[in-house]
Amino acid sequence: MNNQDNEKVFQKSQINWYPGHMAKTKRQIQENMKLIDIVYELVDARIPLSSKIKGIDDLLKNKEKILIMTKKDLCNINETNKWISFYQKQGYNVLCIDLKDNNDYKKIIDLTKKVTLGIQEKRKAKGLKPKEIKALVIGVPNVGKSTLINKMVGKKATVVANKPGVTKNLSFLPTNFGIVLLDTPGILWPKLENQEEAMNIAAIGSIKKEVLNIFDVASSIIDLYQKYYPDVLKDYYEVSGENNLEIMEKLAFKWHYNKNNEIDYNLVSEKIYNDLVSGKVRNITLDICK
Repeated sequence: MNNQDNEKVFQKSQINWYPGHMAKTKRQIQENMKLIDIVYELVDARIPLSSKIKGIDDLLKNKEKILIMTKKDLCNINETNKWISFYQKQGYNVLCIDLKDNNDYKKIIDLTKKVTLGIQEKRKAKGLKPKEIKALVIGVPNVGKSTLINKMVGKKATVVANKPGVTKNLSFLPTNFGIVLLDTPGILWPKLENQEEAMNIAAIGSIKKEVLNIFDVASSIIDLYQKYYPDVLKDYYEVSGENNLEIMEKLAFKWHYNKNNEIDYNLVSEKIYNDLVSGKVRNITLDICK
C-alpha cells in the first residue's frame, strides 16, 4: 500500500445507510399498526443504546412494547444490566435473552401474556374468546429477528444470516402460542447523526460491509478495547501498543498480513471486524452506560 493509499484509507468517513426497502417498511408498519396488539423491539445486548431505533415510539404510537435485548451470550452482562435498569426506569418491559438457548425465548411468551392480560380480560368480560395476539417484530438489521421468529414459529419461517438486509418484506407468521408475528426488514433511520453510535452499529454487523470504510470501523473497535476492554488486546490478541496504528501493525506481522514490509491494513481490519461480528470476541458491550 503506497502513501496515497494510506492517506485515503486513514481518512475518517461518515456512516449512512438507508436502503429503499427501509423507507417502505416504515410506511407499511404505519399502515398495519391498527392490527398490532404488542411490539417486540429487538436491540443487540452489546449496543443497547446504539441499536435502538431513534424515534421509534412515535411510529409505534401507544402500543404495548417489550424491549428484547438479544445476544446475551456475547455481551458484558454487568454493563448491559445497567442499560436494562436504564430502560426499566423509563417504563419499558425489558428482557435480555440468548436465542441460542432453546428455552430462553419462552420468557417472551410469558411476558406477552402478562402484558396483554388487559386485552384478554376485556374480551372475557364481553363473553368473547381469547384473542390471537398480533406482535410486530422490529429492530435494526442483524439483531436476531429472524432467529427469534424461527424459534417461536417452530420451523425455518425466515432466512437467518449474520448480515443485514436479508428480510425484504412484511409478513404475518402464526405460532402455537396464541401469537401471530409480523416480521419486518431491519430498519435504520435516514441519517445516523451520532457517528459514535453509527460506528457501534457497524461494528456488530448491522450495516452492509460494502458501504463501510472497514479501517475506520476496526480502528473504532480497537479504541473501545483500549479504553474499556484492555484484556481483549492482552489475552485474545496478545498485543499492545501506544495507538491503533501500532496495534494494527503488530497484528499484521503476527498474522502475516504484510508483504515486503508493506502492511495490508484492510486484511487486518477485516479480521478485527469479523472477530467481533462472529462472536469470537465475547463479553463485550460497546455502549457504556454513563
